[in-house]
Amino acid sequence: MKLIIKRNQKEKKDVFGAYKGVTFILNCRIELDSVEQELVSKYNASDQVLTYKESQDSPDLTLNQLINGVTAELDDIGVMMNKEEVIKKACESFKNRLMIMATFGGEEVIDI
Repeated sequence: MKLIIKRNQKEKKDVFGAYKGVTFILNCRIELDSVEQELVSKYNASDQVLTYKESQDSPDLTLNQLINGVTAELDDIGVMMNKEEVIKKACESFKNRLMIMATFGGEEVIDI
């Protein structure tokens, strides 16, 4: 799995064209290899929720959305950095789920 992150910015202007600051743009998408894509299809995981909205308990980002690419425009660089970190952690967590999906029908030996 590859997470591709692009950061950009654009100037904000008021209705009269006066400078009003910067909007930060965060674009993220993931690429799955063929084995990962096969697991996602087999387990119907494309609608798997990766993140939830902070203020509510409703889904914010699904695997399918991230495969297609998502863009967020934010007024604060700190909020952008936080959102990026949340997406990175969600992808790491989903990668772990994929690894578990791949082990069904086999066994795992753990030295203790």
